[in-house]
Amino acid sequence: MDAIKEAFAKVKQEITLIKQDIEEIKRTLKTLQQTNQQTTNQQTSYQNLSNPTHQSNPTYNLSLSSPITLYKDTSTGNKGVPTDRQTNRQTTQHTDKITQIENLSQVLSSLDSIKKEIRSTFKHLTNQEMTVFSTIYQLEEEGFVVDYPLVSQKLGLSESSIRDYVLKIVKKGVPLLKTKQNNKKIVLSISPELRKIASLQTILSLREL
Repeated sequence: MDAIKEAFAKVKQEITLIKQDIEEIKRTLKTLQQTNQQTTNQQTSYQNLSNPTHQSNPTYNLSLSSPITLYKDTSTGNKGVPTDRQTNRQTTQHTDKITQIENLSQVLSSLDSIKKEIRSTFKHLTNQEMTVFSTIYQLEEEGFVVDYPLVSQKLGLSESSIRDYVLKIVKKGVPLLKTKQNNKKIVLSISPELRKIASLQTILSLREL
């Protein structure tokens, strides 16, 4: 179950990052579109000024400082940063975000692997073993401190039978924990990692597939 724990932790982290990145990608795309449009407009404006269609006014009246003023106008909005550099930087950021989104398929594949491992593990349990496991899961979920006498009473089986079932369940790789309290009482519990991964209903559903 260590593999399940590690895979699930990775999945949770990736999904959290992806949710954040999706919104940022939307903002980045919008900014890129605006920047590209601004660049196109500036280039068109510069070309029109450099190559006017109609030269009705004498060119000797143009100020020598005009080209310099034009360059300052195009860069002021970006605090002196050339538009092409800014666009390249934003494009790189956008590409990085797209890569993260593409990793989502790998995350989903990890989820499928987790489901398959859970299904395979619990498929090995007999119906009676599954009943014992489900009872422990449910009692713990209801807030009980679960021990052999409680499960025995709940299922109408002897304590020795419950002990045998618990032993078999653990041997089959199910993360069922046995904790000794006061050096005497044995408390039964479901691994917290398994609880985070799947509810009892999910486990039962996967087992039936």
